Amino acid sequence: MAGGRFIAYLRVSTARQGASGLGLEAQRKAVTDFLDGGRWTLLEEIVEVESGKRSDRPGLAEALRLCRLHGATLVIAKLDRLSRDAAFLLNLQAAGVRFIAADMPEANELVVGIMAVVAQAERKMISARTKAALAAAKARGVKLGGGRGTTVSPAAREKSTAVRQKRAARHAADLAPTLAELRASGVESLRGIAAGLNARGLPTARGGQWTAMQVARVLERLAA
Repeated sequence: MAGGRFIAYLRVSTARQGASGLGLEAQRKAVTDFLDGGRWTLLEEIVEVESGKRSDRPGLAEALRLCRLHGATLVIAKLDRLSRDAAFLLNLQAAGVRFIAADMPEANELVVGIMAVVAQAERKMISARTKAALAAAKARGVKLGGGRGTTVSPAAREKSTAVRQKRAARHAADLAPTLAELRASGVESLRGIAAGLNARGLPTARGGQWTAMQVARVLERLAA
């Protein structure tokens, strides 16, 4: 296994299994065996005792948050345990986190491939609708240019801004527990918080090093 940073997510369905470790040890061993032999770092292991029928998964949410913060990969023991778990798959897709399954490593590419096929189909549909709209406009006598000098519409610009703001807000929310921990330890200055985040290996939303100004922006988002 190649080097990298990982967050393990283990789940059992009943409190009895969680208390006894039944099922957990097998999952833990599968993850360890899969990663064994590489220059990897298992940053944390998240164990959740929850039915697959429940959509609210605090353990999964925390695992995904840690993956985003550290730029880590989520590793699970058995894909077949989660392949019919709609809550897991929907959360994983929305989180934008890399994942890999110990029992089926190629599934990562498979999932991405399926999503790519869907995206390609959507692009074809959009293209078809665009061509139809252009043809209708031309039939009405509207002059169609080659796109030179085209400006982004206010609606498109607003949508793009909203997407960026949503990502920034999510990143700030992911950082909130760590920021609270640093402050509780006596670190109050923006520069000190930035140094603490850098020392923990937590990158900014763009993958860079923290500065006092960037910390200030995150705190402003959290306070808003």
